[in-house]
Amino acid sequence: MSGRKTFHPLLLTFLLLSAGSVPNAAPQTAESPASPSPLQLALQAEVGRAQRAAAELGVHVVELDSGETVFGHQADVPRIIASNTKLFTTAAALDAFGPGYFFETRFVLRGSVRDGVLTGDLGVVGGGDPHISGRDFAGDSYAAFRPWAAALRARGIRRVTGDVYLDHGLFAPPNIHPDWPREQLTRWYEAPVDALSFSDNCILVRVWPSPSGGRPRVELLPDVPVVRIENTARTIPSRRGQQLIVHRTGDAVVVRGSIWKNSGPADTWVTIPDPVRYFGEGLRAALAEEGVTVKGALHPVEELPGAVWERVAVHRSDLLSILQVTNKNSQNFYAESLAKHLGALRCRHGSWPAGVQAIGELLQGIGVPAGSFTMADGSGMSRENRFAPRALTLLLRHMFFHPAGREFAGTLPYSGEDRGAWRRRMATPPYRGNVLAKTGTLSGVSALSGYAKAVSGKSYAFSILCNRTTGDARLAQDRLVMALIDNG
Repeated sequence: MSGRKTFHPLLLTFLLLSAGSVPNAAPQTAESPASPSPLQLALQAEVGRAQRAAAELGVHVVELDSGETVFGHQADVPRIIASNTKLFTTAAALDAFGPGYFFETRFVLRGSVRDGVLTGDLGVVGGGDPHISGRDFAGDSYAAFRPWAAALRARGIRRVTGDVYLDHGLFAPPNIHPDWPREQLTRWYEAPVDALSFSDNCILVRVWPSPSGGRPRVELLPDVPVVRIENTARTIPSRRGQQLIVHRTGDAVVVRGSIWKNSGPADTWVTIPDPVRYFGEGLRAALAEEGVTVKGALHPVEELPGAVWERVAVHRSDLLSILQVTNKNSQNFYAESLAKHLGALRCRHGSWPAGVQAIGELLQGIGVPAGSFTMADGSGMSRENRFAPRALTLLLRHMFFHPAGREFAGTLPYSGEDRGAWRRRMATPPYRGNVLAKTGTLSGVSALSGYAKAVSGKSYAFSILCNRTTGDARLAQDRLVMALIDNG
């Protein structure tokens, strides 16, 4: 994906408003008026309703232009925020690296070339890029590798006699966070995180029913030898009783149960156990498709051995594309890659603790009190991520005035017009397109934080954190935001 961006009209409103204001103006705390304003009354009424959907509720709303707190309910109590954690991770990455930053993965070789044969080795130096996949290339998982094959062919290389060295030393182990639920480790949203990653460190398992009623056919995409298939499923003549189960145990993708003979293919994404090997086998397969044969072994290393390596090509992914996927798709793997990348470049250690430290330095710099948050990972998968609503509005207002504030806002889904569930939330005027916000969901947790433009023309930052949910927390959040837009 190129760095070209389009902006929703609300983003342009934000840009024009911030251009006429003092950047990083200090937030103000409103004194309690003699009587509540219509906005406060409306929000308080919705809080009363929302408390029936969430036993623990925190709300904070600030006017962006003045920084004035216009409403708060338990605004300083830290709550589990799920994927709202990605707001801190993406803001810290944009603040640290700038919108023009690129992740780089270097392709190198050593040895001599004669008669189309490289007598030597290939090497790859990982830069923590999560974006090496078919996402922006019509599903072509090998798209990033094809220019590398072309670069080898341009040197006359058709065969490599040596091995492939895969430098993934930028990130420190482990590649699975200790807080993540162990029973969900094969689900796509708990993909392992490494400095060399390929296709989101997941593989697509596609199950085709047998027309004759026999064993269904199982296809792996991309088809690289990193897992094996154990298929005991059967094709059945009736839709009734259909239950197909796909999961991974170790290096085995297990397919069992039943699939209806007239159904289409059934797709399931599962994580892979070894990201570096997956990258290497994907590279080998792509080179083979492009006419370059590599038969040697794959060697995961912390640093390339020896000193004489010649650069062949560099793959670059722009930060803004990565931030878009992180926030709009709520892609945990991308967020965790950003967190470890922050640790590596800001704190000289590509670990989760170092990444959290780097993000914490941003929060300290914008005045978020140390006691108002704890942070464990970059995506919010850990239930140890707890932030007060006021910490979120402080961050949102800081990014509103940030030099890259327009780019940050552009990574957020907008109401009624964006992908996924946002197409159905607040989808009618005057709400449609006037909310830019990040959702967050875990068992018993629902969060919504972002920006809203009221019918009055005023713009606000808000955070609504629902824990111990017992009802429709999303509806309660929508009603609070709609009350803000109607009365703000």
